[in-house]
Amino acid sequence: MMRHLLDIDDLAPAELATVLDLAECPAPRPVLAGRGAALIFEKPSNRTRNASEMAVVALGGHPIAIRGEEIGLGVRETPEDVVRVLGRYHAVVGARVDDHRVLEAMAATDAVPVVNLLSDLAHPSQAIADLLTLRQRWGTLAGHSLAWVGDGNNVARSLVLAAAMAGIEVRLASPPGYRLDPVVVDAARALGGTVVEADRPADAVAGADAVATDVWVSMGQEDQSSARIDAFAGYRVDAAMMREAAAGAVFLHCLPAHRGLEVDGEVIDGPASLVWEQAGNRMHALRGLFSWLLGERACA
Repeated sequence: MMRHLLDIDDLAPAELATVLDLAECPAPRPVLAGRGAALIFEKPSNRTRNASEMAVVALGGHPIAIRGEEIGLGVRETPEDVVRVLGRYHAVVGARVDDHRVLEAMAATDAVPVVNLLSDLAHPSQAIADLLTLRQRWGTLAGHSLAWVGDGNNVARSLVLAAAMAGIEVRLASPPGYRLDPVVVDAARALGGTVVEADRPADAVAGADAVATDVWVSMGQEDQSSARIDAFAGYRVDAAMMREAAAGAVFLHCLPAHRGLEVDGEVIDGPASLVWEQAGNRMHALRGLFSWLLGERACA
């Protein structure tokens, strides 16, 4: 059966562990040798485009990045027709889209494996990179704790689900109106994860092994900037907040970052920060994921 990755829980916990193993494989098998990968970008991209293109190259393939306006998903052509055509040329299609339903329509054709490179709903490749970064620091994931401070957005959704699958306890702190969808919290708990919702950031961070955040205003939310900045007052990750975490706690941020808003410069640029390792691991995470979708189950 053809597999797709639209969100992280499209993988079983054991499959996620295998993807992480493949991401660290020092000599991956060139499963894309002589084959293409179509990478569609409706949204601007720095890390995702570079990471996905280089992941394809590392697997011996040829990446082709396609701007959203070039194909007009849902306007010039239906998502179904686009992926049916691309499946004639490519072994895998990745897409960074405005509307998650576009990915669902593409995957429903089963024309070619479809990977979510970011949507309004989820960001699974970022979650894989985050777990990979934490595993490299901690050695194992299960039994650790992670605090999410900030917007309960698409990045939070995928990370919370991934952490639950990996046995990481999650503590959530978001202002009213910006909390993670209760359906996602229930899904994480159904996966066997421990998810605690805190009323204050300090309660979530207390004793946590890792602290993660994201921007308060994401792409497409610029008209909400003033209201969001007001709502998130008190949710900035600063040195005082990090001191409430466990000794040796690390800091995560998916980038881009706005120093002085969701995080202080002394945190993101300080010794606790694993942000640059996260960014680098985006490429390795996608390499592991593409390998797995194309049939690899162990490092060669």
